[in-house]
Amino acid sequence: MPQNFKLAPSILSADFSDLQNALSICDEGGAHWIHVDVMDNQFVPNLTIGPPVVKSLRPKTEKFMDVHMMVINPEKLVEQFAKAGADNITFHIEATDDPDGVIDLIKSFGCKVGISLKSKTPLSDILPVLEKVDVVLIMSVEPGFGGQGYLAGSNDRISELKQILTNKNLGHILIEVDGGIKLHNAQEVMDAGADVLVAGSEVFKADDPVQTIKDFYQLAE
Repeated sequence: MPQNFKLAPSILSADFSDLQNALSICDEGGAHWIHVDVMDNQFVPNLTIGPPVVKSLRPKTEKFMDVHMMVINPEKLVEQFAKAGADNITFHIEATDDPDGVIDLIKSFGCKVGISLKSKTPLSDILPVLEKVDVVLIMSVEPGFGGQGYLAGSNDRISELKQILTNKNLGHILIEVDGGIKLHNAQEVMDAGADVLVAGSEVFKADDPVQTIKDFYQLAE
């Protein structure tokens, strides 16, 4: 069970006409992070939000702003998101030939660094840069759209990554899991080794979103 569990509600599933309300839900529920899914309709088949939205949200919340860039050429957007107020910027290992350069660039703006990989990408692909990051984001759906089901085999990947981090004395690196996270499967995902769970539709489509956030934290306890 994670010692410092964090829930990161994804505003991709919130009402875009009232993101202030989404922030209020996260505040009332006690969520630690706000997850921002950035898609460019090239790396993944969907188009979402960019730096101006993060910039508009930043003054309205003190929550940790977790930006997940599902984009090609991630280095082109790092500075914009950092200056908009991102606390953590995650990029995909599949999206660049120079992950070291992207990591160094993100760090140069004072942000935490996350690295993510699609469900079919082997964990070995991130090992060369593992010691340089703060977060590893495991995709438990095919990236691109919210509301998908949790992929079988994801828990095994999480456990494998947890063992790698333990063996390398990298226990400070957080394991974040994104995709298909529901109250009914959150316990097993945390038991596998996840520290941070991204939940979109489970929170923002719930009858009582605030209570749903609280329910996640009760599970973690």
